[in-house]
Amino acid sequence: MAQGLTCIRVPLDTPLDLEATLFSGQDFRWDREGDGYVGWLGDAPVLLQRAPSGLVALTSLPEGEAHARLRRFLRLDDDLDAIRTALAGDGVLARCMASWPGLRLVRLEPWPALAFFLCSQHAPIPRITRMLNALAQALGEPVVFLGRERWRFPTPTAIAGAGPERLAALRLGYRAEYLWRTACLLAQGRAHLDVLASLPTEEARRRLLALPGVGEKVADCVLLLGFGRTDAFPVDRWVRRALVEWYGLPPPYTERRLRAWAQERWGSLAGYAQLYLFHHRRTVHLLQ
Repeated sequence: MAQGLTCIRVPLDTPLDLEATLFSGQDFRWDREGDGYVGWLGDAPVLLQRAPSGLVALTSLPEGEAHARLRRFLRLDDDLDAIRTALAGDGVLARCMASWPGLRLVRLEPWPALAFFLCSQHAPIPRITRMLNALAQALGEPVVFLGRERWRFPTPTAIAGAGPERLAALRLGYRAEYLWRTACLLAQGRAHLDVLASLPTEEARRRLLALPGVGEKVADCVLLLGFGRTDAFPVDRWVRRALVEWYGLPPPYTERRLRAWAQERWGSLAGYAQLYLFHHRRTVHLLQ
């Protein structure tokens, strides 16, 4: 074992597909390395590997904190069997879930979630990954992990200090202005993400929508992945296609109308339904 690193083992009693979970458009800072995956638990790099008995993680975090962060990130305390059973009465979802039995929602920290999805607008997953890695390498704090230099995701203060021109030079396009203005508000204390955790979902959404560049899809992604609001239902092109093609919903196909339909149908599990619909519809397209 590398010096200064902790190896933890987490037994699993439900399926976990790391490949699908880590590359399903929820978190964009994971890489395949050997027979495992290197990414981040907050500001700490980690290597994750599947084992016959469950999950193995290698990290510099103390053992207790590593366990806590990993369980939170992979939402291992969610009763996935009960969730899937509750959704299985929907024939479309039943087929999606059967194709991806180990796909799980993840839980990010609010600031990275907001920055990630501001950068995600109108961009495919590989490009989002390149943008975020460029941001981290240019403005993030370097750390050495498993013999390689890696970079933490930059803070709002670091991004605010960089200015929109430098962000644009990282090929963020029009997203650079939105990311910079939002980072400035947070760095200057004129906006606060931590207060959203205690607010009802609709009020938290309203406050997110007041931030530069945050539309309904970005707000719902942040609510679902950054705050764990499983009643949130982000609508992108893949989810819209799934709802129209597989459920036969009539127009208009606005994000607000589709979200309301999904929340009425799936309630507090709408976010889980969204994950399965998004990943299956996108994967069907990629395989065609």
